[in-house]
Amino acid sequence: MVFSSISFLLYFLPIFLFLYYLSAKKHKNWVILAASIFFYSWGAPKFVFILLASTFVDFYLVRWMHQTDEKKKKKLLLGFSIAINLGLLAFFKYANFFVENVNSFLSNFGGDAIQWTKIALPIGISFYTFQTLTYSIDVYRKVHKPLKKVWDYILYIMMFPQLIAGPIVRFNTIADQIEDRNETDNDRLLGFYRFCIGLAKKVLIANVLGAAVASVIGESPEAVLQVDWGMVNSAIAWWCILAYTFQIYFDFSGYSDMAIGLGRMLGFKFPENFDNPYTSRSITEFWRRWHITLGAFMREYLYFPLGGSKIKSRSRIYFNLWFVFLMSGLWHGASWNFVLWGAFHGVFLILERVFLLDLFKKMGKSGSIIGLLYCFFVVMMGWVLFFIEDLSSVGTFYSKLFAFDFSHVSSPYTNEFFFILSVAIFFAFCTLLKPIQKIHDLIYFGEYNSWQIILMFVITLSLFAFSVASIAASSFNPFIYYRF
Repeated sequence: MVFSSISFLLYFLPIFLFLYYLSAKKHKNWVILAASIFFYSWGAPKFVFILLASTFVDFYLVRWMHQTDEKKKKKLLLGFSIAINLGLLAFFKYANFFVENVNSFLSNFGGDAIQWTKIALPIGISFYTFQTLTYSIDVYRKVHKPLKKVWDYILYIMMFPQLIAGPIVRFNTIADQIEDRNETDNDRLLGFYRFCIGLAKKVLIANVLGAAVASVIGESPEAVLQVDWGMVNSAIAWWCILAYTFQIYFDFSGYSDMAIGLGRMLGFKFPENFDNPYTSRSITEFWRRWHITLGAFMREYLYFPLGGSKIKSRSRIYFNLWFVFLMSGLWHGASWNFVLWGAFHGVFLILERVFLLDLFKKMGKSGSIIGLLYCFFVVMMGWVLFFIEDLSSVGTFYSKLFAFDFSHVSSPYTNEFFFILSVAIFFAFCTLLKPIQKIHDLIYFGEYNSWQIILMFVITLSLFAFSVASIAASSFNPFIYYRF
């Protein structure tokens, strides 16, 4: 079940909110937990038991770790907790990838392939694994005490608003809210506004752009192998990658908006996950604005433990940066294209530290404009590696982009596509204008007066209605990050 589905919007969510708001405060967590288990079971009924069991075991391991005074024992129990969670992630997400590469290596030397039954990927495993890690590590570091009740911990991991695709909620930022919170009428209203905005971004923008992308390279990673590249000239390729660039932004930021909105309706304050990333003037800035919670996790739990920027050796600092982004790419998917995508961004982060950022500063105002264009171009080129998994097809797509072949072929793009693409470009870059930035901040973070509340209610209710109508009229409704 996804947020942008009729079953969620017209059945699951209304019933859940009705039961939740009618429940006494002491029962509210139980209502969320029951709804979350049902929500996850809807899409992955077999894996829900693995998730529940591993979370149950992890809770008592961490409690034991917290209660012991022996440093060696603490480290050992922390190691067990991390090993269980990363072990499950490695098995379910990377075992197929490992076996495929071993078999490829063996075949090159005439060896027999390993017999292997492909393992299905549990929904959202990359996201909830990172949340389990923040729990055990934060408790070990004494950043926050562990939760008292096992069911509260399971709720933290399985809470349906952010279970499937984040934001990645670090334990210390939400622990107190799990045990004691109060949702106000203002929270419910602003949460509903945020949810509707995210739904519209996903359904009315990302879906239209996604359909255009799918018309060129197919709806699944495997479909690219069936593409007739003779029907793709440079113009079609450029429109395709431009469409995907905005599709993935409005798809993922829309999901994050919906998750944050749902959380606020329940009294939770989830962290922001996007901050107008395409207005960045460098790749360094881009990663402070894109998937903010993943960047914060990688920085806090991988980059800093490796030494961060405190190491005297510049080469070691550069290696740490590159390695973190290599791991970030691999986290996104068990495929070489994701590894290359992470390495690609890592290289530009190093180049910026070496000379590019200083060069842009010396250029003054023109450097800011050049930085904006440079960053957007690099990010867009990186998305080619991200959305095409077959490496030979990646090479073909790049060759189409830069062949400057504008021969006449039948275009898959419609007037609706170009209109929605224009809307997407406007909303992605409009905050470069200060007056619009103020409006943006008011909509997302401000306090509304009476007439603004009425205006926002009318706007968001209209967006909700248009989104539901669009979902009902179309069968194309994917979530890009759903498969991670």
